[in-house]
Amino acid sequence: MKIQRTFPLIFLLLVMFLIYFFDLSQYLSFENLKKNRNALKEFVSAHSILAPLIYTTLYIVVAALSIPGAVFLTLSGGFLFPQPYSTLFTITGATLGATCLFLITQFALADILKKTAGPSIYRLQKGLEENTVSYLLFLRFVPLFPFWLVNLAPALFGVPLFTFFWTTLVGVSPGSFVFCQAGAGLNAIFDSGQEFSIGSILNSNMKIALGALGVFSLMPLILKKLGLFPKNTPPSDLC
Repeated sequence: MKIQRTFPLIFLLLVMFLIYFFDLSQYLSFENLKKNRNALKEFVSAHSILAPLIYTTLYIVVAALSIPGAVFLTLSGGFLFPQPYSTLFTITGATLGATCLFLITQFALADILKKTAGPSIYRLQKGLEENTVSYLLFLRFVPLFPFWLVNLAPALFGVPLFTFFWTTLVGVSPGSFVFCQAGAGLNAIFDSGQEFSIGSILNSNMKIALGALGVFSLMPLILKKLGLFPKNTPPSDLC
């Protein structure tokens, strides 16, 4: 039974290996988007239901397999679909993909971690359990760690599925909106021949805004440290 529980994880790792071995992620590039933009736009216009389904499914796969290209897909979503649909499709794909990876990891590895974890892991797990919402929202709002790592760690430390799901949904929303909005202007950049860079999107104002969201998400934890929360009431219950 324990071996069977690892099958989904083994399948996931196998697919990841094949994608990296054949370098399939190379197709997720701005050069390909620029070259095929007219055909993609025509396809989206002709298939108002199928096109969003394909885009969302692709985003789920990329997020679940931790393939580099989520930023590209988000920008492409903004390029192909109008607001607010582009943001909605992106949030859906990112949240469902992250949840798939969370479930597979939790199903296959959570018991192993509990048996082999040392004292430091237990202390980290305790801290995450007491301040789950604050920590998860902070990690989503302020991308200090890779997206895949923020998906794996909560699964290993016993975060409830519903808590992981809704904090991911809320946490990826600001960034998804920003990148989709930026993607809407790609056509003008392609026509002008300008060089596109991610740094042009994440300017100082945007970094300040995301940082402020991160601080806000940690307010319950800060207030608890200051003694402004009842000692027996976890901040996550008040969020």
